[in-house]
Amino acid sequence: MSVGAHGAGPVADARVDDPVFTVLGVAPVERGLLPGLRFDLHLSDPLGRRVLVLALSATIRIDPAQRAYDDATRARLVELFGAPERWAATTQAVHWATTDVLLDGFTGATSFALDVPCGYDLEVSATKYLYSLPGGVAPLTFLFTGTVLYAGPEDRLQVAPVPWSALARWRMPVEAFRRALAEHYPGGGWVRLSTETLDALAARKADRGDHTFDATVRGLLA
Repeated sequence: MSVGAHGAGPVADARVDDPVFTVLGVAPVERGLLPGLRFDLHLSDPLGRRVLVLALSATIRIDPAQRAYDDATRARLVELFGAPERWAATTQAVHWATTDVLLDGFTGATSFALDVPCGYDLEVSATKYLYSLPGGVAPLTFLFTGTVLYAGPEDRLQVAPVPWSALARWRMPVEAFRRALAEHYPGGGWVRLSTETLDALAARKADRGDHTFDATVRGLLA
């Protein structure tokens, strides 16, 4: 038995005739308007049906309890999980993204891609977690739902749901996430501020005669 999306409930163990999803790899989305990652996946249907179309929804969660952490990383993650002695209870699954894809017809097996946007907003739990990791891997679980339209006996049109037990586990290299952000924000990033805070910072920047907000923030930190 495994934990459901958002850690909200159980997902039944897979049956032998369930579709099998496998994550093959990941790379930054090239020339996108926003930073993102493209996951390459493979789908195998043990029943060998002639699928006409598959409307698929994938929920991706992070499973922080599935990897080890050094003391420095635990300190960076204290806002998410609290003191290290509480991590056995607090490192629950973190929702990252939900994305939909429409797959063309296939028989038996097919490959497809899932594009997942990556933000730099450190107030979002998934982003804060991934940004805090020094390297290594981020344990992911892909949970799938959807509807399969396929040709049954005598080519009769039939409809079936993608079972709730359909999932794939994968350990994503953290470097892929960092590369996706670096391609859009080379040498920097951004922090979300309220309008009032931004106005106050702009006024302080003018008072100091700084040429950039970066210089103003560095001055305030000093």
